[in-house]
Amino acid sequence: MEKAIETHPPLTRLSEDETLFRDSVLEFARREIRPVVREMDDRATMSRPLVDRLFDLGVMGIEIPESLGGAGATFFHSVLAVEALSNIDPSVGVLVDVQNTLVANALLRWGTNDLKGRYLPRLAKTAVGAYALSEAGSGSDAFALTTRAEEKGGEFRLTGRKLWITNADEAEVFIVFGTVNPSAGYKGITAFVVERGFSGFSVGKKEDKLGIRASSTCELLLEDCRVPAANVLGDVGRGYKVAIETLNEGRIGIGAQMIGLAQGALDHAIAYTQERRQFGKAIAEFQGVQFQLARAATELEAARLLVYNAARLRNSGNPFLTEAAMCKLFAADAAEHVTSLALQLFGGYGYVKDYPVEKLYRDAKIGQIYEGTSNLQLQTIAKQILGS
Repeated sequence: MEKAIETHPPLTRLSEDETLFRDSVLEFARREIRPVVREMDDRATMSRPLVDRLFDLGVMGIEIPESLGGAGATFFHSVLAVEALSNIDPSVGVLVDVQNTLVANALLRWGTNDLKGRYLPRLAKTAVGAYALSEAGSGSDAFALTTRAEEKGGEFRLTGRKLWITNADEAEVFIVFGTVNPSAGYKGITAFVVERGFSGFSVGKKEDKLGIRASSTCELLLEDCRVPAANVLGDVGRGYKVAIETLNEGRIGIGAQMIGLAQGALDHAIAYTQERRQFGKAIAEFQGVQFQLARAATELEAARLLVYNAARLRNSGNPFLTEAAMCKLFAADAAEHVTSLALQLFGGYGYVKDYPVEKLYRDAKIGQIYEGTSNLQLQTIAKQILGS
């Protein structure tokens, strides 16, 4: 038989560089993050020494060019990093995700050379970033913003309140969305790069959450916050485009977070069912358990294929809007199913904090909510397939 010629490698086949990168991040997570996961979750606080080590590892500026202090790698590398970190702690995974797929990504794509030169080296080496779009009245209706941006004497004055801002407690650099003209609707929205030390800016209440508790989620208060005109990201009135296109990429990152945590839960479940004995044998020998694990592994593999496909489409410059929505939708559902099964297979032990699956189960729920709810992903997919 003539040997088949491989023209397109499998989606999940990683290059040597990608494999080395993923394995190094996973090894770091097991060595540096696993020992502090429980403490960070209990205290609802991200360890600053751990954040510093993430910078040292190079995963806080993955796509930032080497000339600006970053790793000079690809979007797909960011996805691999988020997946690997989330295998151990999804809170750390989303910290790195927001840093790369939202904040650095937006600056790389929309920033002037001046903005890139001032902020990307900091984001690569020391400064955590946050992305501030949501408000009390603009969750799924993301562009119903009430934050006002008024131009005065060569600068903008921002007034408003942002909610649910990931990384806010640690961040030094924020991408903040406000409207320069409420009557213009989405065409008045503008993106600004705001520093923590700017006059009139403060971080408010920190939310006490069900899951990903070490990842900070806070409100931001802008009270006549003064922002230089040079800190407009993209054009005035074009912030909606910055938001939409950046969030499309961010959804792939959340998909990566979900498959990472689901893999972690499945690994724990497999190990436990091979050790736990009932009726004289390991419970993994029971067909009922085997079939449940097999279904979970299949669902997880399907989710990984969707995430990798969307990431590789984005990496190669191809359209990926539908694929990003699909991967987030499916991966979030898969994470909920797999973590629920893992907890169930652990029995009573799964319900207590002495074992890791309880935390992963709590962490999984957010995947169906943030960076666009599952219903919004369905709406996006429906629009694309119906041509509306």
